[in-house]
Amino acid sequence: MTRTRRGGPGEPRRIGWLYILPALVIYAAFLLWPLLHGAWISLFHWDGLGTGTWAGLANYRQAFTDPVLRGAFLHALVLVIFYAVLPCCIAFVLVAAMSRTKIRGLTFFRTVMFLPQVVAMVAVAVGWQWVYSENGPVNGFLRFLHGLGLPDWSRGWLGDFTFALPAVGLVGTWVEIGLAMVLFAAGVQKIPRELYEAARVDGAGPLREFFAVTLPALRRELSVAFTLTTIAALRNFDLIYLTTSGGPGDATKVPAYEVYNRTFNTGEVGLACAIGVMIAVLAFAVTVGVGRLVEGRS
Repeated sequence: MTRTRRGGPGEPRRIGWLYILPALVIYAAFLLWPLLHGAWISLFHWDGLGTGTWAGLANYRQAFTDPVLRGAFLHALVLVIFYAVLPCCIAFVLVAAMSRTKIRGLTFFRTVMFLPQVVAMVAVAVGWQWVYSENGPVNGFLRFLHGLGLPDWSRGWLGDFTFALPAVGLVGTWVEIGLAMVLFAAGVQKIPRELYEAARVDGAGPLREFFAVTLPALRRELSVAFTLTTIAALRNFDLIYLTTSGGPGDATKVPAYEVYNRTFNTGEVGLACAIGVMIAVLAFAVTVGVGRLVEGRS
């Protein structure tokens, strides 16, 4: 008697590949191929017009040894604090407070907090340029404090070598905090209220309740929020370009801005592609690393 191999219920697994084939083709055409082509160009010295000459890994060596480029990657790491760490921490505090009590108008509050995510970055940059300007609200408030006897802390924030990068970073905090809070608020709604009630019966205070109930239940949302906000910090270009153009000096130059600068201003297309590949590798490493650390994946 011949045995026939029976498959599971439903269509064969090969059919599933046909369903996702159009998406794979688009993904390969518009993401994988440009990335691979950029990696190939990064192996040449090329100005974008003439004939390129083979460079091997020289562009990558320059990205590691050039002080300006090293500083740009260091600035990106500083922006990760403002774009990812601060928004996630602040959003966690807000959501933890909301999980202990009912707040009227919560939907409106979440909408307002998420609003910076849907505003065009051009509008965000122009608005914050006015906020940081000589006669803007920040300097106006600091001059008011100076009138009360405090030191005069007003300055040209976006033109200051020390404070330009933190000033841009705070804009990123304002933009990203809404995304983190919406993700965490959605996660909190999935936590059974019985867990909070049991923790309170056991005498848990707000801090212990946060670490025992809220934080473990939001590990997946934290992973998503931290990954998205960190990648936003690494690929930050438009805000830097519109507010400081990398200045004053090299104080706010970041890798994504250097990709533009080296391509269109200095004609170092191969080096720009090398920087772009390094940004992609960093983004991938962040995604994998956060998944392992936060979600405990192996």
